[in-house]
Amino acid sequence: MKKIFGYGEDALTLWALKHRISDILNKFKDKTTPSDCIVFYRPSFGRSGGKNSPEFGEFDAILVSLKNIYLVESKWDNLAASKSEKNIIGPVQGFRHQILSWYLTHWHRKYLKNWSKFVEYEGQNFKKTFNKPIASNGLLVENLEFTLEALLEHCKKFSGKQRIKNILLFFHKGRLSVRPIKPKDFTLVTINYGKYITGNFIALE
Repeated sequence: MKKIFGYGEDALTLWALKHRISDILNKFKDKTTPSDCIVFYRPSFGRSGGKNSPEFGEFDAILVSLKNIYLVESKWDNLAASKSEKNIIGPVQGFRHQILSWYLTHWHRKYLKNWSKFVEYEGQNFKKTFNKPIASNGLLVENLEFTLEALLEHCKKFSGKQRIKNILLFFHKGRLSVRPIKPKDFTLVTINYGKYITGNFIALE
């Protein structure tokens, strides 16, 4: 197989994670080399299931350097010439980032393989903070345990929220596209994909 071509937001995200990680790292003066990063592509923590469900949705990506943990939401201009700025990150996406940030700052390696102890100590705190139950069993817990362990093991400098960076990764075609309004608590990172596409498709090689 010579090439794989992809179209749209998901394909652009995967392409950027393969070839343009430095665009995110440089924004934060993060000296980690891309080869020393790990990436979770579209990690799922269930559906964003409302206040009675512990599930909180799917990220487009999580990038982990030796210095920071980057929680990524991706958007693209859909090949359109936007005429005005607009908000493209809604409350659901922001809430998702808040929840995973909470898990990252409250979970410790001592709880690995002992999630029930974590629930015992922190469940009420989570409920009070988010008005929804903490993850307590099943696939969601398995995904969280694996992800939290991998992120905190790799990011040796992690020391709390200051190491968590919320990213809006916006793909555009230069002057043809107007940048979105930067959401609160997010950093906007823009990537011009125009010269990398062929017939509106991106090569994922």
